[in-house]
Amino acid sequence: VQVVDSGGGLVQSGGSLRLSCVASGIIFNINAMDWHRRAPGKERELVASISENGTTYYVDSVKDRFSISRRTGVAEYNVYLQMNNLKPEDTAVYYCGVDLQTYTGRGTYWGQGTQVTVSS
Repeated sequence: VQVVDSGGGLVQSGGSLRLSCVASGIIFNINAMDWHRRAPGKERELVASISENGTTYYVDSVKDRFSISRRTGVAEYNVYLQMNNLKPEDTAVYYCGVDLQTYTGRGTYWGQGTQVTVSS
């Protein structure tokens, strides 16, 4: 199983970015797909999540600004995070986490992270 996330960059306050994540490999089922972030000097936090049936969760600080969505392709699963009205406090490394099942069992697989920097 491979999980690759991308889409980060440098943007001014008020700008937008769209993060992408793709999970591929021998995957029997996807339970949930999440976006987490770790800001300098802070612990990792869950930013947004989308379940198998499409139920979404957002941390309060990003509600009404971020939107998570998912798409199933041929032999791959995609999750996106549309981030609007970005603020300097959104600066962090963003990680995609995928809760899935393979032939070895259930586990969470992580992307390598993508840096988001918001300048004031």
